[in-house]
This record gives sequence, C-alpha cells and structure tokens, in this order.
Amino acid sequence: MSNYKKVFASLLFLPFGFSLMAQSDVPAPAPKQQEKIYLTHATIHLGNGQVLNNATIGFENGVITFLEENPSFKTDETLGKVIDCTGKHIYPGLIAPATILGLTEIESVRATNDMSETGQFNPDARAAIAYNTDSRVTPTVRSNGVLYAQVVPQGGVLSGTSALVQLDAWNWEDALIKEDGVWLNWPSLVSYTGWWAEPGEVKANKDYSKQVDQVKTYFEEALAYSATPSPTKVNLRLEAMRDLFSGKKKLFVTAHQLREIQHAIELAEQYKINLVIVGGTDSYRMADVLAEKKIPVILGKTHDLPANADSDIDQPFKTPATLQKAGVLFCLSIPEGFWQERNLAFNAGSAVAYGLTKEQALMAVSLSAAKILGAEAKIGSLDKGKSASLLITAGDLLDMRTSNIERAFIDGRQIDLNNKQTELYNKFSKKYGQTKQ
Repeated sequence: MSNYKKVFASLLFLPFGFSLMAQSDVPAPAPKQQEKIYLTHATIHLGNGQVLNNATIGFENGVITFLEENPSFKTDETLGKVIDCTGKHIYPGLIAPATILGLTEIESVRATNDMSETGQFNPDARAAIAYNTDSRVTPTVRSNGVLYAQVVPQGGVLSGTSALVQLDAWNWEDALIKEDGVWLNWPSLVSYTGWWAEPGEVKANKDYSKQVDQVKTYFEEALAYSATPSPTKVNLRLEAMRDLFSGKKKLFVTAHQLREIQHAIELAEQYKINLVIVGGTDSYRMADVLAEKKIPVILGKTHDLPANADSDIDQPFKTPATLQKAGVLFCLSIPEGFWQERNLAFNAGSAVAYGLTKEQALMAVSLSAAKILGAEAKIGSLDKGKSASLLITAGDLLDMRTSNIERAFIDGRQIDLNNKQTELYNKFSKKYGQTKQ
C-alpha cells in the first residue's frame, strides 16, 4: 500500500476511533431491578408539597409499592434489600424541560450538534431519534439529580417535536417515554444588534405582523389537512401537526414579551390547541390571565438578568413566586442548555429566597414539570404505583452548599453516578494530595 493510501485509510477510520473513545468512559446503563428494595428512616420529600419524617419507601420491579411514615413493621433482610437512610433525604428524580441535552456534545464542533433542520417549518423533525444516549454530558447532569429530560429541536419557526426521555438507557428507543408536543418559536417584537455582553441597539421588528400571518397561514393549512383522515398525498410536515388539533399533543410556544404571549394565546384559542408558554419572561405581568385560562408556563432560569430595562434587577428570581401566588402551573428550566442542567436544582433553590417554600420549589422541578409534560401518572412525585425514580442525598438537594447525592434510582435501577468530571477530580486529588519526597 502506498503512503498516501495509508494516510487515507487512517483518516477514514479516525472518526470511528473517536466514537469508541467517546463511549468508553460513559457508565453502562443499570440492569433491571432484581429484588425488593426498602429505604428506611429517611426524610422523604414527595414532590407534591408533602414531607414524611422517619419514613420508609419500598419498590419492586421499578414501581413504588410501599410508602409510610413511622412504619409499624420492622424491615429485615427477608423482605429484600434494606438500606438504612437515617439522617438522609429522599427526593423524586428531577425533570429538565426544554433542553438540548443529548442533542449536542461540543457547541463549537458542528458535527456534534444534531438539534435543528434547515428551513423554517419542520414540525416533523423528531428530537427522539437524534437523542444520543452515549453523551459524556448526561452523566454529569445525572449526578446532580436530573433523571429525566424533555429534549427539544431548535431553530426556525416550527422547530419540531420534542421527546421526554429518561437518562439511563442503551439507545433512544429505551430512553423514550413519550413524544409530547410541537415547538413554535413565536416571532419577536424586537431585534437586538448587540452580541452577548456587548451593548447593542434594540429595534422594533417591522416584519412582526407579516411573520405572525405566516404562522397563522401554516396553521390554517395544517387544520385543513387534519380534517382529512386519509389524504391521498401524505405530507409528513402536516401529519406532525395532526395531533395538535386532536389534543393528543401540546403546542409549546417560546414567547417572552407580554404582547407575544397574548398573541400566542389567541392563536391557541382560535385552533383549540393545548398551549404551554416557554420562557415567559413577562408572564408575571399577566399571571392572573394565565391562571384563569389554565395555561402552564415553562420558565427560564432564575440565575439571570432581567430582560426589560424597567424590570427589577431580581425579577427572574421573583417570577416563580408571583406565578405560584396567582395559581399558575409552572416549572423551571434552563432553555437551550445541556451541561448547564446540572444547576437546575440550584435555580429552584434560589427561588426559595424570593417567596417559594422549599417544597414548592421542588415541585417546580419535579411534579409540576411532569404535569406540564403529561407524564404525572408515572413520574414527578413519590407515590405508590409510580416509577421508583428517586434520589438519596446527605443534605438539602436545592442548596449547592449541602447537596450531596449518594444514590439514584431510575425505575428501581440503581444508576452509576460516576462521570468524567468525578474521574478527573479523583485523579488530580491524588496527584495534588501527595506530599513531595
């Protein structure tokens, strides 16, 4: 073989080498639960606002079968595996909505980004089949309590269909719980000329009305198409919209300013679609309306600056309490985040200092998220008959100073909490812990 052929062959197989390297340090998914497990003498935060003290929770075949405060019987080895959790806290696994976790690996490397399609209207683009279970990022997020994620397509006007997945699986089929809705990026009223932290000019979007009309026109076409049970010519994009009009899926609309949210509500009411507002920067300004119309909100991160010049500097921290007081169903998210999802619990914890109780903040990243995503029958809280997806911590899960997750279970399977970062920490702790000879 000539030299140039050898070089070509090396380059040809180089991506496969990188692929194997990328997968080698990702923990293997845990095997199916084999025996009954009882976690005893713990403080159990149910995720629905209630707390049980000195309580025991038991689960079998991945489902919670026992939950009692100060149980009258004494657990022993004949009942199954017993783990003494005296002094520990137990929480439901957290849910990260509106994320690109598993759809991207390295932001600056285009080949690792699989989260958007070309064109403006792609409701048929499915995030589920692009979800990468071998991502190195996922174990780092998992180790901070996030056991479920709603992975979402990006870009365009209609980005695609999102999927709710569990974060310990061999492939996307095993990970998938449900495909829950179509995502619409509502046209913005303004445009920004600045870049990141640089000051820029804010201009009114002169094409706003035109862009809104384009959205309405597409929905009119989709509604007409859905009225035909068996069309002669199948249109995959319009087929993806069919479940919106039947109520099987929700429409997730990214909208921030007051008028944008109002116009999105008008669209949903016109077509009788189940609406979820995402981002909702100005949702606190119309909390009563959202509560009255029973429109849920997936809020952005609390660790943020206010979007409006006339807003209080701490408005992102206060918005969750405002919605809670008004009776709006809401949850917290880190939109377009992936590795940042590790801070989801701490975003909820920050809201506690601004009006939420700790249990309300927990609901904002567990049961409330499950309700908005239509999965509350299985996940989101610790109840008999629900999935045994939970966390055992040595401290307050929502407080970054004390949060220390010791064990985690998904469907009763104890998952591996090791990840690349813990490996590096352990490695260099040994190096710098050594005394010089």
